[in-house]
Amino acid sequence: MSREVHVRFSEGLGVQFPRSTQPYIPLSRGFMYLVAVMDWWSRYVLAWELSITLGTAFCIQALEKALVASKPGIFNMDQGAQFTATDFIDCLEDHNIRISMDGRGRVYDNIFVKMLWRTVKYEEVYLHDYRSVSEARSHLETYFQFYNMGRIHEALGYRTPYEVYSGNPSNFNHVQAYPNLHLKQAHFLS
Repeated sequence: MSREVHVRFSEGLGVQFPRSTQPYIPLSRGFMYLVAVMDWWSRYVLAWELSITLGTAFCIQALEKALVASKPGIFNMDQGAQFTATDFIDCLEDHNIRISMDGRGRVYDNIFVKMLWRTVKYEEVYLHDYRSVSEARSHLETYFQFYNMGRIHEALGYRTPYEVYSGNPSNFNHVQAYPNLHLKQAHFLS
């Protein structure tokens, strides 16, 4: 069985495009997988999904949600089985989106997504002991709203991903939207 080789369109272009990969999220009994589609330029998380299995379906669901919000010219991803699956590739090709895959051993190809996972884990996941999928989903929904609308990034000129992505100021109320946030000082993700 052969797979089509997708070139790294990102090299030397300085283009903006979404990115996706997935970490696992621990539960009190077991774990689940998280996938997110992120706009590299703004760090805005366009869509995310959870699954208790490492299949392709939840990755396609996240991709389809992201495509409702934005249709990129290029979609960058790693070489995981979910992202190289025919159904996932077909979804991108059906929308006339060029595909860019990371090279093997190129750790910096997915640095923005790795920073996102580090941030999500340290600011949300590791602070909670999720007892169920629905509890994890609820907490992550709140966190991603905070991440997009309220969390400023030094590398974005101390603006939120939403402000950079949309070009509009964020009217996000941190206390109402994320009452359990116990940061004593501002933390920045570069």
